[in-house]
Amino acid sequence: MCGIAGYFGQGDREILSRMAGLINYRGPDDEGFYANDKIGFAHRRLSIIDLSGGHQPIANEDNKIRVIYNGEIYNYKELRDELKKFGHQFKTESDTEVIVHSYEQWGVDCFHRLNGMFAVAIWDERQEKLVLARDRYGEKPLYWSKTKNGLIFASEIKSILAHPLANKNLNHLAVYQFFSFDYVPQPATIFNDIFKLENGSFLIFQNGEVKIENFYEIKFAESKINFASALSQLEDLLRDSVERRLTADVPVGVFLSGGIDSSTVAYFAKKIRNDLKTISIGFSEPSFDESLQAKQVAKFLKTEHYHKEFKSQDLIEIVPEIIAKLDEPFGDPSILPTFLLARFARQVVKVALGGDGGDELLMGYPNHQVQKIISRLGLSDICPKGDYFRVIENLLPVSDKNLTFFYKAQRYCHSLGYSALYRDFLSIGGYIRGIENMFNFKLKEPQLFNFAKEFLKEYPNLNYLQKVNLLFLKFYLQDDILFKVDRAGMYNGLEVRAPFLDYRLADFLNSLPLNYKLRGWQTKYLLKELMKDKLSREIVYRKKKGFGVPLTAWLRNELKDYTQEILSESEIKKYDLINYSFVEKLIAEHLGRKRDNRKILWNLIIFQNWCKKYL
Repeated sequence: MCGIAGYFGQGDREILSRMAGLINYRGPDDEGFYANDKIGFAHRRLSIIDLSGGHQPIANEDNKIRVIYNGEIYNYKELRDELKKFGHQFKTESDTEVIVHSYEQWGVDCFHRLNGMFAVAIWDERQEKLVLARDRYGEKPLYWSKTKNGLIFASEIKSILAHPLANKNLNHLAVYQFFSFDYVPQPATIFNDIFKLENGSFLIFQNGEVKIENFYEIKFAESKINFASALSQLEDLLRDSVERRLTADVPVGVFLSGGIDSSTVAYFAKKIRNDLKTISIGFSEPSFDESLQAKQVAKFLKTEHYHKEFKSQDLIEIVPEIIAKLDEPFGDPSILPTFLLARFARQVVKVALGGDGGDELLMGYPNHQVQKIISRLGLSDICPKGDYFRVIENLLPVSDKNLTFFYKAQRYCHSLGYSALYRDFLSIGGYIRGIENMFNFKLKEPQLFNFAKEFLKEYPNLNYLQKVNLLFLKFYLQDDILFKVDRAGMYNGLEVRAPFLDYRLADFLNSLPLNYKLRGWQTKYLLKELMKDKLSREIVYRKKKGFGVPLTAWLRNELKDYTQEILSESEIKKYDLINYSFVEKLIAEHLGRKRDNRKILWNLIIFQNWCKKYL
């Protein structure tokens, strides 16, 4: 796990050092540089495999191909053996060197062969070609920006901005999307001229031109496999995926929330490694705390369990640190407890396995149940209009507790004016009705979902629920969940691995009939059937809770003064982007308990802090 940065064209060692220094937390163990008159590479290393020999950049035998990368290749030993048969010579035991020789042997077709999470930069000197690539499910970030005669790239936007040719023009549509979804959907970023390299794709920069191609696409093609065979295959794939992700030359553990996804990972890890370490955290506020369930799983599996309880004040104290490191606005507040979990875990291990991807692959969210009802009743194309939903919303009680029924109902009411296919973006995010009046710039509202509409054009034959499933996998998983986990881990020098996102397992789950995943109203049906005799039924069938923070209460109490300061009229008007009267109304409604505006107010706090640093 590392941080990478570089350029093609103008630059020097001083620029590279500055770019790498801004993300040194991604790789506190080592740094490496390479530069000539055309290319510059910078690398920050978090040593996980081949601790003494994995220095980057790394080259092939004649130094004509050089690589820097962030991630892990889980099948590197098999690839290494295969490449040796072709005559390739290896100087290290690292997985990075396997990428060098894989590209030398197969060119860009090598990405099909890599099983892992990765963001890769390759300099092909023979063809004067820069190649960038990102893993199949976007576990590792990679950003790029074209300059007049060159290209800049990095693991995080802040490193690109450290290059003197970077352009900081604000993307107004992305601002609108951030406030609506909590994130900016790929391939866009908050800046017009900086882009995310999309998952499963590679970029070639040659002769001044950018060319992007996919080497992987998420596919849904329902197989005829019977349920018993599906159970057996799921077990085999899970076991192998977990085993591969336990490979490291440093201590490894498992994040344990007490939910079925992380418990499943822990179960298979315990079968492979008897001295398994599991890590959890808890909170003093009961409706936000899952520590009892995590402890139950650890006791059931007999793991070496590490647990720490935090108070609300502990979460509040890390807000400035996280906000300071975010170089693109990100509004999911669960990054706070995830950050504390990663920081605590780093005291015990250097690599942690998590359950990320299970909800998206197995249709595990309550939103999936709602969408099934909509599909069954033929309501997917109906977009209710009028103010009666505002009346209903105003009648719903406001609570400080986490994700109550009434809170979720309120959130869903906001999204009802849009096509049902896109409501999940809004109900999960910070969107509120009339949000367009919050901005001093004007956009046509239908643009909000153009990115999703364009993406779905590539999947004309999917049914409604498959499209719902696909949108979760493409955007919510990658731009929210995996962004959060990557940053929380990397800010603490911790590598986080996701066994559910092994592409073989993901492809298998995506090939199954939907009723193997969502049977009636039972989410994750196949996984629960697999695990009901391996874990306690209480663990398998416990209600999904989520990793929340008590934002509603904070904004009225502990964060009240801070909120009013950062969202004051003078601060808001500094950037001429937000309508202060709209913000003033949001604050008054929240403080007066007339409406729970936690999401939009938190996004405003994030955005104002971001503006201070980057505009």
